[in-house]
Order: sequence, then C-alpha cells, then structure tokens
Amino acid sequence: MDITRLAPSPTGALHLGNARTFLINWLLARKQHWRVVLRVEDLDGPRIKPGSEAGLLEDLRWLGLDWDQGPTRQSDRGDAYLAALSQLTDAGLAYPCVCTRKEIELAASAPHADDGSSIYPGTCRGRFATIAAARADTGREPAIRFRIPDDSSSIITWTDRFAGECTIDARTLGDFVIAKADGTAAYQLAVVVDDAAAGVTQVVRGNDLIESTPRQVLLYRALNLANQLPHYGHAPLVVGADGRRLAKRHGDSRLNYYRSQGVPPGRILALLGRWLGINDVTDHATIADLLTLFKPESLPTEPIVFTQQDDDWLKSR
Repeated sequence: MDITRLAPSPTGALHLGNARTFLINWLLARKQHWRVVLRVEDLDGPRIKPGSEAGLLEDLRWLGLDWDQGPTRQSDRGDAYLAALSQLTDAGLAYPCVCTRKEIELAASAPHADDGSSIYPGTCRGRFATIAAARADTGREPAIRFRIPDDSSSIITWTDRFAGECTIDARTLGDFVIAKADGTAAYQLAVVVDDAAAGVTQVVRGNDLIESTPRQVLLYRALNLANQLPHYGHAPLVVGADGRRLAKRHGDSRLNYYRSQGVPPGRILALLGRWLGINDVTDHATIADLLTLFKPESLPTEPIVFTQQDDDWLKSR
C-alpha cells in the first residue's frame, strides 16, 4: 500500500492556499487507497505560534480531512536526525559552516537564485577539519551543510505527478544547511529521515518546494535510502492578483477567519473544489461530494488566482 503524509507546520494558521494543497493530497490518497500519516513539522522554534498546532488540526477536521496514523511531531525525533547527521559527517558528505546569512549575501562570489536570494558559494568547504575546529577557530557555533557532488550525480531527474519530466542540477542550488547552529535538524534532513521512517511513497506538495526535490533525493542516496525514494508531485499554487504566493499581503485568507465570519465548511469546499477543476460542484459541497467528483487529470496546470470576488462569494454564503 502506498503511504502519503499531511505535514502542516504550526508557524501560522491554515489558509486557502495550503488548504487546497492538503485537499489535493487527501483526495488523491482516498481515491487511490493510500495510507495517510499526519506529521506536525514543528522544528522552526522561533516561528512556532502557541496554539497553532491545535488550530491547524481543527481546521483540517473542519474541512472533513482525516488520517490513519499520527500526529507525530518532528520535535520528538531529535535522536533520529542526530544519527543521520552523524552518518553524513562521518562519511565526509557534510561539513561545518560558520557563515552568517549577511556574509553570504555580501560575498562577491555568491551567485543568486531566480528569486534574488543568495546561493551559498562554498566558503567553508574544506575550511575546517571538524566541528570542534570550526568552533575553536571562529568562536562561532557552526551549522552543518550537505556537500553537493561536484560531478553529474548532482543532476536529478524525476517524473513529477503534476509538473511532468523535471531535471535540476543541484549544483545550481548550492550546498544546503541540514543542521542549524543550535543543533536542530533543518527542514531537508528532517523530512527525508521522517519520510523514510514512515515508509512514505507519495509526496504531494506545492510547487514552491520543487527545488527541495533534488536536495532530498541526494540525501536519500547519501543515507543509503535510495530504494525508498517516493514519487513526487508538485501542484501549482494559489496566488494573489499580483501573481505571488498567497500570503498576508493579499488580505486575510485564513480558514479560522472565515469560520469567525460564519462561513460554513461547505462554502470553502465548494471554492476549493472549483480550484481543483470540479466545475459541477454545488455552492455548499461536502468532502464526500469532492471525493466523488474529483478527477486528478482535471487539476489546473496553472496557478490559481484568489480574487476579491472569491472572498466576496465566500462571505455571501
């Protein structure tokens, strides 16, 4: 049996955009009889908001989504991440890095990604023999970066459920952090360790995370888990009128906001259903309606634009 995961992060409330992605994942799972694991990705300590986890799970249940296992929490998995980190550092596949974000931005040799962010230029590659040496030489607590291969094995190709044939050379992304300076596992490492441990075979997420795939594939290989690689699917996002990913700048699109305005879940599901290409959904849908009507091949291939008219329609109920 295939296994997928719903993986909310309690750094904020669920909004219409990530609700749509979770819904796609859940509908695919229930249509195709996958097992659904719920994992709370709560490692980003400073950004975790008190009460967010309970609110996220309440929102998912309010929409009618359920799961077969969990919730598990990444904050309980430190030993597993530490073991993976030790495996990578012992094999010479990761190294200590004392560079600050500002130093990377100011580095003349730092290339830039399409979004304008700086790509790590490799300043600390080969600079320190050990983590202890990095600490002693600089007085800083180092982060740990994964060393992208220098050869063609860095070129990752996969068939994406939504995006089709994809190829990304991970060298264009730069060596990436797998453990923060405080010792906490970073996103890429934690996700791979957890997906492998749970036997996840199907990963469904927004296409803002598509560049995570080559990084994660390399980690699977480096941890001798290549035989457990999942099938990836990156769905187009919900965006605002400016074409940017849905966020606070586009107004309040949180599910708990609409709930406070008296909007019923059926109204939200009706809008989300239309965003999934279900044209004959009623104005007050149920999760059972969507499960019956949903056809994966009908999913839009372009981003969905959330408009003021959508907001007005929800509130008109």
